[in-house]
Amino acid sequence: MQHDEVIWQVIRHKHCSFMSKITTGIFCRNPYNVTGICNRSSCPLANSRYATIRDHDGVFYLYMKTIERAHKPNDLWERVKLPRNYEKALELIDKHLMYWPKLLVHKIKQRLTKMTQMRIRMRKLALKTREKIMTTPRKEKKREARREEKAEKAAVLDKAIEKELLARLENGIYDGIYNLPFNKFLQTLDTDDLQAEDENEEESEVEYVEGNFELEEEDDIEDLGMKDYDIGNDEEVDDDDDDDDDEVNAVEEQRVRRKSKPAHEKSEKDEFGKKLKKRPRIHVEVEHEGGERQKLTF
Repeated sequence: MQHDEVIWQVIRHKHCSFMSKITTGIFCRNPYNVTGICNRSSCPLANSRYATIRDHDGVFYLYMKTIERAHKPNDLWERVKLPRNYEKALELIDKHLMYWPKLLVHKIKQRLTKMTQMRIRMRKLALKTREKIMTTPRKEKKREARREEKAEKAAVLDKAIEKELLARLENGIYDGIYNLPFNKFLQTLDTDDLQAEDENEEESEVEYVEGNFELEEEDDIEDLGMKDYDIGNDEEVDDDDDDDDDEVNAVEEQRVRRKSKPAHEKSEKDEFGKKLKKRPRIHVEVEHEGGERQKLTF
């Protein structure tokens, strides 16, 4: 059960976390306090029926507390949004606080007036252009000072190295070193790349081919003979039996020679002999204008 007088005696004479005592008076830091002064009528904890106005991002709200909701702290305060128009806000306060104590209603209206004036001044100050004072922390100042010292030391070291290199160059230690422009350096790189490409091309031109030229020529002759064989007459083949005997003798002589050659040449000649045996015999007869005839056998 809530007893306002007991709560006030405990808060006032023993301990209150919202109380702040200064030379000018005793004030209250509770955000729901209407006047900001620590007394019996203005204390939001010692009054079961209380009302106030609060600001949320430039919007005013009317907060009301009754003893019927004292057992539910989550729903203790009833909030009503006030319009931005000052007169309409006063009318809404009178409507919701019609049967409340007149002194409390008067304090709430005074708080609304002060908060409205404060909001107007804030808007005016925001529109004005004023100089903004910026402060730099001590840590950042020390950090920047250390960086400057390191940069100065590095600059001194670079200059010392440059002087030493120039002195060595004057003494003739670095003979043959020149500071060429960057464009010429790129040109030299391009020429080196071109030379490397030419060398690769020359290497790629080298080829190795099998040296079996006799077989290729004979195959060409065979193709030519086959074409002539189709054009010639079949009657001329019967007239040249003597030439066939000569060709058989030539084949036997080639077999005798083949025995005296190395093994790899022997295998090639064997293949060639097989081709001679397998392919058909072709006889070609050519007649010239003077009446002379020339015979060829393949």
